[in-house]
Amino acid sequence: MNNNKIFIWSILLMLIPFVMGNISCKKLLDRQPLRATMEDLNQGGLEGQIYGLYGGIRNPDLGGAAWGHIPWLAIHSFRDDDAMKGSSDADGADWAVIYDQYQYSKDHWSTNIYYERKYQMIDVANVILQTADSLKLTDPASLINIGEARFFRALAYFDLVRTYGEVRKVDFPVRNAAQVNSLAKSTVPEIYALIDGDLQYSIQHLPLNWNNAAGISRFPGRLTSGAAKTLYAKALLYRQRWSEALSLCQQIIASGQYALESNYSRIFQDAGENGPESIFEIQAYKGPGGVPDQYSLFATAQGVRGSDASGWNMGWGWNTPTQNLVDSYEQSDPRKRRTILFSGQSDDPQYGGYGRTLPPYPSVLPRPYWNKKVYADPAVQAATNDLHGNGGYNQRILRYADVILMAAEAANETGNGAMAEEYLEMVRARARESQPGVLPKITFQNQLQMRTAIKYERRIEFAMEGERFFDLVRWGDAVTVLGPLGYTHRNRYLPLPQPIIDQSDKVNGVHVLKQNPEYP
Repeated sequence: MNNNKIFIWSILLMLIPFVMGNISCKKLLDRQPLRATMEDLNQGGLEGQIYGLYGGIRNPDLGGAAWGHIPWLAIHSFRDDDAMKGSSDADGADWAVIYDQYQYSKDHWSTNIYYERKYQMIDVANVILQTADSLKLTDPASLINIGEARFFRALAYFDLVRTYGEVRKVDFPVRNAAQVNSLAKSTVPEIYALIDGDLQYSIQHLPLNWNNAAGISRFPGRLTSGAAKTLYAKALLYRQRWSEALSLCQQIIASGQYALESNYSRIFQDAGENGPESIFEIQAYKGPGGVPDQYSLFATAQGVRGSDASGWNMGWGWNTPTQNLVDSYEQSDPRKRRTILFSGQSDDPQYGGYGRTLPPYPSVLPRPYWNKKVYADPAVQAATNDLHGNGGYNQRILRYADVILMAAEAANETGNGAMAEEYLEMVRARARESQPGVLPKITFQNQLQMRTAIKYERRIEFAMEGERFFDLVRWGDAVTVLGPLGYTHRNRYLPLPQPIIDQSDKVNGVHVLKQNPEYP
């Protein structure tokens, strides 16, 4: 709903039905209609194709529909100790078994959609890159567009490699099934090499910002070199390349393009979209009365699940906080009330609420806790005629607090405890809101003590945002922390979707695409 959302939505309204509509009900290997559309669009340059990528990432399902948000939540969030499936027990009961209890399936529509959608994004990016190469486009605008395409490809592969481990490397447009059916998996280092190359290019060619002469962004939500550096720093951190990650984070900090939002709640509210802390967020928009509607159901999927009679039928109620998370906050940490809604209690206007009281659990609501980071402003709901959700919510993907805490972690791991202390304090100082005695400063004592403090801070700062599970895995802490919930070492990766393996070629009666070894 933010009035600054001028990122060419009028163009997207025309483009997306053509660009993304042809994906509906298509498999990765059957996409010729999309390809023809994309190549025809290049008559007006690469811009139209790039806008298709921005629109496609907003609703990650096979046809651009909204159901793909739940697989994202399951894979990125349900598997940690902060979140659970949520909703009612009967609604999607199999999801709780698969993701909350780590009984992964080799053929469940959630992982099938997640996997295929990533490769569809990769293929659209590959079409753009081949088009640019075949036409020898070297003008500045085209180089920016190429940088955008390579960022999206890197983002898709980063999600794939940390979710599945070894996956196919497809760096060319897929024109027929035979091109990919013969491909085996590439190694994790090979996938990361592609990610590195893409992001290095994006860093070089994307602009620092999209500001006009008045310092106001012409295209809120459009990619910048800062976004590419942030994703690259994260990819380096996952491989413990501390010095390189620290250097990138320091470049972002020194750029002066970003700042911590003074109010933690505002980061996630409609008024805070594309704010000073935003590095990359997926744009969604619903206008007055719901028109125009470039909606996302990311927030609706997690909204308080009640009933029309209760006045709290605000969503589907998935991805709810655990008791473990509720109990993990330091005493009086304001982020607790800014992250979690409590059934039967006020929504806390002092902490980002709107003066409403939630119905009680379990007599009216099926869960005691809800994700406040996607909580709908009633004024926005009324203005957009979206009383059962928050379709204009921007999903926050990269934010400045992550850069600072990555810098703290990398500094600590390279032996600079004083620098790590300084960065950690920046995040805690914002969180304490100048309240005496709240969130005391953590003074460096030794590397292990600071490492533990940074890990804890990441958990609290990014609670319910889909970071925790992957952090635990990369730290080597997942078995210790998640083991009591049923997690074992093999659960760091999902099995590859079995239908994709079954489509692959056979050599001597054996499919060339192999299942992950721990999933026979």
